[in-house]
Amino acid sequence: MNSRQFLIRDVLVLFGFAGWAVALPAFASEFVVSMALTCLMYVALSSSWALFCGTTRYLSLATSAFFGIGAYAGAILIEQVTWAQAISLGALIAAGVAVVMGAAVLHLRGTYFAVLTFGMTELIRHAISYFEKSVTGTVGRVLMVVPERDTIYFTVLLLAVLTVAASIAIRRTRFGLAMLGIGADEQRAQTLGVNTRIVKIAGFALTAAVAGAVGAAMSVRWTYIDPHTVFNPFIGFQTVLIALIGGAATLWGPLIAAIVFSVLAETLRLQVPQVYMMTLGLLLIVSVLYVPGGLASLRVDTFRGWRDGFKVWWTEIRDDLSGETKRRKRRDKALRERRNVF
Repeated sequence: MNSRQFLIRDVLVLFGFAGWAVALPAFASEFVVSMALTCLMYVALSSSWALFCGTTRYLSLATSAFFGIGAYAGAILIEQVTWAQAISLGALIAAGVAVVMGAAVLHLRGTYFAVLTFGMTELIRHAISYFEKSVTGTVGRVLMVVPERDTIYFTVLLLAVLTVAASIAIRRTRFGLAMLGIGADEQRAQTLGVNTRIVKIAGFALTAAVAGAVGAAMSVRWTYIDPHTVFNPFIGFQTVLIALIGGAATLWGPLIAAIVFSVLAETLRLQVPQVYMMTLGLLLIVSVLYVPGGLASLRVDTFRGWRDGFKVWWTEIRDDLSGETKRRKRRDKALRERRNVF
């Protein structure tokens, strides 16, 4: 397929996903809608994370920071402004923080960048906790103005659809190609005229804006928020795991993995949290070792390769147990000796 056909396919898949999600609240139970809301949250977070980190290969652990900033911004502003304005301001404030943070740390790569983004997340969390205790005299906030369930659901759905649509569009623009060039070879991208500093800061701010908007929308779901809840590092770590296991360099990988993880979270985490964390780690190990491209990279040939590899492995084990391997080595040794004699 050519580029236009891929675009049409991606748009049709997005419309199908959106149509299914729109119809869900009309016939699904409260539990299913709650699970779908969590799924949509991670679709938006992981897709935006993959758009920047999957292309530039910068491992950011600051998602929970931007999510928490948006949640607190929405909680503070929801009583003074409209719902749409609260979401927009949450996104803008998170993006502004990302611009400052990115200007300070985006010259680093690898482990240093990951550790610094995580450290800044903890710094922001403790700073807000200190402000809450010292200035307001409380720890957390009770939200008095809470929209209806469907309002929250369709807002997060809209954010998820817009995020995936933006990812479809940006990957085909010069900005998206510039981020791919940074991920492939940043120095070569600079020699080709790409302003890598501006591109990295803009991409980082874009992911922060999505996380801030999602945080502002999800804050009212809990009705009470505190720094430990909205700046929870688990939100950031699970976003990264979803993107990596689904395929950070792909478009639909994070969406597929978000659905899988949401189902696992709701069915396992509350009842057997240890099994859920073990499953999470096992999926990550299997993905890194056998599916480095993520779930979205699985093809029929992948399963055929696994089948052929298993057959070879089983043959070797069977020959070792039956002694056939030793007999074969003796025959080969005897054959080499006869050849050397003659």
